[in-house]
Amino acid sequence: MPTFDVVSEVDMQEVRNAVDQAAREVSQRFDFKGTDSSVELGDDEIKLASSSEDRLAALRVVLEEKFAKRKVSMKVLDYGTVEPASGGSVRQTVKLQAGINADKARELNKFIKGLGLKGVQSSTQGEQLRVSGKKRDDLQAAIAALREQDFGIPLQFNNFRD
Repeated sequence: MPTFDVVSEVDMQEVRNAVDQAAREVSQRFDFKGTDSSVELGDDEIKLASSSEDRLAALRVVLEEKFAKRKVSMKVLDYGTVEPASGGSVRQTVKLQAGINADKARELNKFIKGLGLKGVQSSTQGEQLRVSGKKRDDLQAAIAALREQDFGIPLQFNNFRD
């Protein structure tokens, strides 16, 4: 019985490279001089800090450009609220979304069942979804439908077995 897994993963090495490049660009750009702007990578979050909200928005643009160059999906970025910090500066925390949580898994399961493909079933296994079916063509149709739909998280399809 053919199967495949639906996962939502983040390549942390590419994220680290993108954050490093953004920090390097911010330190060298003239419009960021004297604004104390910074980009720091934590375990599962990125911390942005700057002197004003418009500089923080420019910092977000630089970060997103670096993510795009490294082919990391923007869907992994979950922006928090802009918080005032000491000295009139502002900061923002950007969480990195990895894995499929229970709500998204239910939404994906419901979508796959709603496709009406004969013999195609899906089940949640931790932070991934296992989809199985009787025919390989049905599974490929399910992958195509999942790619077209926007679920708010990046989806990868791996472990396709006949």
